Amino acid sequence: MASIVAARRGRILVVDDQRANVEMLSELLRSRGYLVDGAYDGESALLKVAEMKPDLVICDIRMPGIDGYELTQRLRGDPATELLPVVLVTSLEDRDGHDERIKGIESGADDFLTKPVRYAELFARVRSLLRVKVLQDEVRRQATELREWNERLEERVKEQVTAIDRLAKMKRFFSPPVADAIIAGGVEMLEPHRREITAVFLDLRGFTAFTDRADPDRVMDLLTDYHQAMGNLVERYGGTLEHFAGDGVMIFFNDPIPVERSAVKAVRMAMDLQQAFVPIAQAWERRGHDVTLGVGIAQGEATLGVIGFEQRWEYAAIGAVPNLAARLCGQASGGEILIDAATCANVGDAVEAEAVGPLQLRGFTQPIRAFRVKGMK
Repeated sequence: MASIVAARRGRILVVDDQRANVEMLSELLRSRGYLVDGAYDGESALLKVAEMKPDLVICDIRMPGIDGYELTQRLRGDPATELLPVVLVTSLEDRDGHDERIKGIESGADDFLTKPVRYAELFARVRSLLRVKVLQDEVRRQATELREWNERLEERVKEQVTAIDRLAKMKRFFSPPVADAIIAGGVEMLEPHRREITAVFLDLRGFTAFTDRADPDRVMDLLTDYHQAMGNLVERYGGTLEHFAGDGVMIFFNDPIPVERSAVKAVRMAMDLQQAFVPIAQAWERRGHDVTLGVGIAQGEATLGVIGFEQRWEYAAIGAVPNLAARLCGQASGGEILIDAATCANVGDAVEAEAVGPLQLRGFTQPIRAFRVKGMK
């Protein structure tokens, strides 16, 4: 129904060098509810088309200057009017009229009327072509909407690609759940702040001697095996990987996402890390290299946040706690896990530990109470 109403109210341009013909056709069409304008030559018709944007053009073939054929060809050559319906009017019905129709089809005409114009035929052809024009306009509208949707989709894809890129960068520092939370919660989570954390430091015993004797390829092979095994477990336990420098790796828990009983989780991860390193140590022992893993764990408040420069940022923990974890790691023998008093108090009955201190550690003026983890209770 809507398309029929739109067709009845269509805009029609009548073109003829005979004013009487223009006025006659215009009045007939206006009586049927159409919006009609007229032009008396091809040049003015092109201007009218650009001005009124008609839905249909009815044009006499034989006109001085730009005739009906040329007018149709020009309309077809313009992307804005290439689909505009054109009806050519011819006064011939014999062989010459047949030739004119063929030439009109070649020019791009959609239909023909023969003078004298039969009213019923005129109205039928107008209704038919205006319905086609309504459908063409709808297709164009939908094409425009589709193009706009595609543009919006491209923008969304770009935003998602940016988010994925940010997420990939975050995953260099955090476990996937933590990285997802940072992306969802915004960068404010990375602003400098104070929080209690459990810091875990890993270091290889015998690594320096190994690097002195082994060729570079073997050194990189060992580090690859080590980081692969450690990285998988750190990700599984949801720890935040602060940094790794050669054989030294720092991980902490309870930031930027709070972790319940972070000390227990840290000790459990450290025990699994030691277990995971056993086959690596055995494999290198068979090659004549004695390499083992030491672990230090400390708990307390630290300053956390992003540090670095534009091309390289790291999420770091600053303060006595990460330093203490590193010093305890330095005191640990191969296969040992040393924890400070705060960690020991927080693991409670979950962990079996024995005192090994107090230890005099570099950078700490007072002796440090330390404990060796023997196992989980």
